[in-house]
Amino acid sequence: MRMEVRGRDLMRGVPAAATVTESEIREALSPSVAGIVAAVKVALECTPPELSADISNYGVVLTGGGALLRNLDTRIHKETDLPVLIAHAPLLSVVVGAGRMLDDSRLLRRVSMN
Repeated sequence: MRMEVRGRDLMRGVPAAATVTESEIREALSPSVAGIVAAVKVALECTPPELSADISNYGVVLTGGGALLRNLDTRIHKETDLPVLIAHAPLLSVVVGAGRMLDDSRLLRRVSMN
């Protein structure tokens, strides 16, 4: 599959378009995806034991734009053997969560790190 992407030609500083293939996009994103998977593994290793059971039972929830990367959930599941879910409206989840924290200072204190 080929698609046209638009942006700015960095050499000339003018708008430009380029045609890229799905495999070129996958190759370009590969280091970032590997970094995301590695960060998830590090976070899981640093998780306190009392939370590990909850994560094993309920899994990991992906939020933000990265959650929309095709098969990221599958890759994280394969590498961690944990359930992986994509948040409803992942592009809005950070904003909604931050808004809830601002609305309820008790909630913010409950989830904040010391």
